[in-house]
Amino acid sequence: VQLVESGGGMVQAGGSLRLSCAASGFISADYAIAWFRQAPGKEREGVACIRRSDGATYIANSVKARFSISSDNAKNTVYLHMNSLKPEDTAIYSCALLLFLGGGGVNLATILARLPAEFDYLGRGTQVTVRS
Repeated sequence: VQLVESGGGMVQAGGSLRLSCAASGFISADYAIAWFRQAPGKEREGVACIRRSDGATYIANSVKARFSISSDNAKNTVYLHMNSLKPEDTAIYSCALLLFLGGGGVNLATILARLPAEFDYLGRGTQVTVRS
């Protein structure tokens, strides 16, 4: 399975971008895809995640009013919709996939706190730059 992000770029403050995370390969289990971002000199921050089976989502409080996440299961693609962008949103945005194995529920809020090594697949990221 490979994750490929796209949709990054440079935008003026107040603008919008839609990032895509396309998953290739067959996945039989349920899973969640999370978006993270990391700006130079700052810690990695979990932004949003979505569960494939039922579309349940969780958005970090820091961006909840401006960002949303959606998925197109037929295309195995997850989207991060970013509105009212600010210069402080400038970062490399990457997606990560966590398989739900062994049954049981997973609290989506906890996924954003997980380390990269805890995910089953990681994308390489796409740069988002917001100019003031």
